[in-house]
Amino acid sequence: MKKLFACFAIALIWSCTEKKDVQKEVQKEVEITKIPDQYSIKQMMDNEAISGGSFYRDNSKLLVSSNRSGIYNMYTVPANGGELTPITQSDSASIFAISYFPRDERMLFSMDGNGDEIYHIYIRNLNGSHTDLTPAKGARASFHGWAEDNQSFFFTSNKRDSKYMDLYQMDFLDYSPKLIFKNEEGYDIGNLSKDQKYLTLTKSLNTNDSDLYLYNLSSKKKIKINKTQSANSSQDFSPSGDELYYTTDEGSEFSYLMKYNIASGASDTVLTRDWDILGSYFTENGTYLVTYINEDAKNTIEVMNVATMENIDLPSFESMAITNVDFSKDEKWMRFYAGGSHTPSNLYVYNLETKEQTQLTNVLNSEINGEDLVNAELIRYKSFDGVEIPAIYYKPHQASADTKVPALVWVHGGPGGQSRQNFSSFIQYLINHGYAVLAVNNRGSSGYGKTFYQMDDLNHGDKDLKDCVEGKNWLASQPEIDAEKIGIIGGSYGGYMTMAALTYTPEEFAVGVNLFGVTNWIRTLKSIPPWWESFKDALYLELGDPYSADSVRLKEISPLFHTDKVTKPLIVLQGSQDPRVLQVESDEIVAGVKKNGVPVEYVLFEDEGHGFVKKENQIEAYSRVLQFLDVYLKKDKGTAIEDDTPIKGKP
Repeated sequence: MKKLFACFAIALIWSCTEKKDVQKEVQKEVEITKIPDQYSIKQMMDNEAISGGSFYRDNSKLLVSSNRSGIYNMYTVPANGGELTPITQSDSASIFAISYFPRDERMLFSMDGNGDEIYHIYIRNLNGSHTDLTPAKGARASFHGWAEDNQSFFFTSNKRDSKYMDLYQMDFLDYSPKLIFKNEEGYDIGNLSKDQKYLTLTKSLNTNDSDLYLYNLSSKKKIKINKTQSANSSQDFSPSGDELYYTTDEGSEFSYLMKYNIASGASDTVLTRDWDILGSYFTENGTYLVTYINEDAKNTIEVMNVATMENIDLPSFESMAITNVDFSKDEKWMRFYAGGSHTPSNLYVYNLETKEQTQLTNVLNSEINGEDLVNAELIRYKSFDGVEIPAIYYKPHQASADTKVPALVWVHGGPGGQSRQNFSSFIQYLINHGYAVLAVNNRGSSGYGKTFYQMDDLNHGDKDLKDCVEGKNWLASQPEIDAEKIGIIGGSYGGYMTMAALTYTPEEFAVGVNLFGVTNWIRTLKSIPPWWESFKDALYLELGDPYSADSVRLKEISPLFHTDKVTKPLIVLQGSQDPRVLQVESDEIVAGVKKNGVPVEYVLFEDEGHGFVKKENQIEAYSRVLQFLDVYLKKDKGTAIEDDTPIKGKP
């Protein structure tokens, strides 16, 4: 009987195990084919965006910026966790936190005029009132750091000459600015040593290379640091003040970290990696050296203990990466952001002594199931001439060989920008609604070596455009993509690429989405903001000088003069306060394409600049884009376009 019972028990266990295995396989198959819940644009844009994280002097709380109110405002959050407390309540222009004051609860923040990029620095006083510390009309100001004695701060401003940024010091007694460095030769201002003896200056040679100088504020003499033409960028002075740390790509495809001995004039290599070192700095007391590396379109961060010359262990996450770090003044706490292409970044604090870690925010909208979002895949494809093009591929969960989906080639801004492995609510919204997205890093993109970066110089709208076309061809070869339904989308330079594609390769893409894109290079290059003066000549070297014979080629590559070739549906989105790509660019391209009888949608916001930051406007803009795509790319006959009149954002 015992034997029979044992056999029965064994059989039962086997049967249950077998059943569980079958159930697991069935469940796995269901997960593979599961169609994600579909979210509205309001739900997707309710993913909160948090930035910054200045520690209060006793490390009890942090000062951050958040768009939870619909636009960016300042908030504080307890370092041990808790609710965000609103500090400002702007309902018009976005407010961005800069820092707590070193010794009290006063705060600095910046604000521009609804996207015009003319930022001023404001103080929030202890009584809650606000004061504009840089009120010069039409002049922009940028915070440049606290003085070593914590009695003043530094900032740059072009109030003296709209073309050049000077360096000022402002004390805490009467907030009167003192001119520290008068910039009359078009330098970019870099690091200031703690003893205020030295200032670093850079002079752009082209869009990749710069000369780096060490300027003695007392003697007014400057020393050129670099020996040959290369990408040189000041990073930080050593804690002792004896050395200057800087990055260069001299003799290399990628930038690496060097240090310059001020007394001897000798330079030594500090750190090299197989990717660009984006930046490096010392923490307040010099305990740690923090280094950012642009590793295949995402940040890799190393924090080295200066005493041991070894990297400390940072918190790790299964499916996320640390994207940004900063330290308290006493260097006992680190705040950091962690996220990925499939999840927005949350803010954490980490106690370097106890190793205790606390998550301070949960920015993903609670109505969204994180499993419905898509993790990007890094891919490479060969372009028309064999050059390998890196790209980031977002494949909808519902896409398969049996369920083909339309797709978009996404082109970043620039020229010289880079599509990165960061979270985008807009991209996730498109994917969630059944559109695959391939974010291409065409030749001329940063992050893949200086040879690749310079491949599009004086060649825009040609080989870089062909890279995008080959991206479309890669998409068309994927079994889950409907090869007849591939469009192109981009902002700024990416908007130019969209219009170039519809103009110069009119049969390649089914539709175009132009987000504040350049359409007339001659006008754009002549009307760049005055504070870009130090970079203007370098920009002309890459794109062409509109005042020279280059204007002939610039006209040839400007879509505005060739709108008669556009045959595919187009939607254009623009902010009227944009100082980089003027509204007239979009006005005229829309008018020109309409003459062809081509469907054209135009969405205009009066209270936005170069990019849309207000949630209300983002919701309107991106819902209009999806509506347009559903009609003209997906060809969903159940979707109707309301009208073709511009949508005015509320001022």
